[in-house]
Amino acid sequence: MSPRARVFLFAALAAVVASGVVVIGVLATRSDVPKVEPRPGTPPLALDLGLRDDPEARALLQGQALYNRDREQKRAAAIFGRYQSLEAEVGAALASWPADTIRPLQTLAAAPPPGGLVALHLGLALYWSRRDQEAETAWRAAEKLQPDSPYAVRAADFLHPRLAPGLPTFVPSFQAPRRIRALSPARQVAALEHAARADGAHAKILYGAALQKLGRPVSAEREFAAAARESPNDPGARAASAVGLFDKDDPARAFSRLGPLVRVFPHAQTVRFHLGLLLLWIAQVPKAREELRLARAEGPKTPLGQEASAYLNVLRRVGTR
Repeated sequence: MSPRARVFLFAALAAVVASGVVVIGVLATRSDVPKVEPRPGTPPLALDLGLRDDPEARALLQGQALYNRDREQKRAAAIFGRYQSLEAEVGAALASWPADTIRPLQTLAAAPPPGGLVALHLGLALYWSRRDQEAETAWRAAEKLQPDSPYAVRAADFLHPRLAPGLPTFVPSFQAPRRIRALSPARQVAALEHAARADGAHAKILYGAALQKLGRPVSAEREFAAAARESPNDPGARAASAVGLFDKDDPARAFSRLGPLVRVFPHAQTVRFHLGLLLLWIAQVPKAREELRLARAEGPKTPLGQEASAYLNVLRRVGTR
């Protein structure tokens, strides 16, 4: 299991709660906010640059890394100030925290076209300013404005802090061809997209899994659904389609599809494994452990069996019940 997956597992067991919803229009107009001390630290910056590797993208990632460190805001601001993209403007606004962050973000939020990037970070700035209800409204807007983006995924993390961060990603029981794995990340995704248009359900599953890793859950779910339609008797395709439906606002959508597959495919390791994975995401640890053990029993030495063992090992070390 990757370090990222282990972080998700630990985070699934933590709990803090935010609440309240107000009208989105107040975000750009409210001025009668009581003066309060902001939360400690700075709002995080999370720019989505996809697979870009151009000079600006590299510079913005450097600025983001500097900003997210303590006491590096001035150096980050100097980098963001060299560019005029929306990502740079958002970075520059956060780098001015706490003196002048919310106002420029509100201005950007009011300018067309609206997008998840600004809404997410406006929500973060509002939350760090202890304007929690307005922050929730901004995060809801980020989900609606760009549902097929990492910004919507990150907004959902803050709206549902009891659940693991991010979304559960489908783990195929097979790999892409070596000729594709040898390519650069950007070319891999292009090759997987091309294969998904011509090579059947497995190719669609692989492309959908890649889209999930890029933070594009809507597009990924579309690929998984197409794979399930093409191969309705394939437990992997059916499980992928169910996992792709996972939504933190309504986890039951995914479970209502995945749970019944246990009866349809009683010995399908992929069904048991992903049922355990989704249960971890909603912090149902005892049930998750049971499903992961059943998944491991179907083949301890398979890739999914080894993944199940890794999760179970982490659960054992954490000591959750």
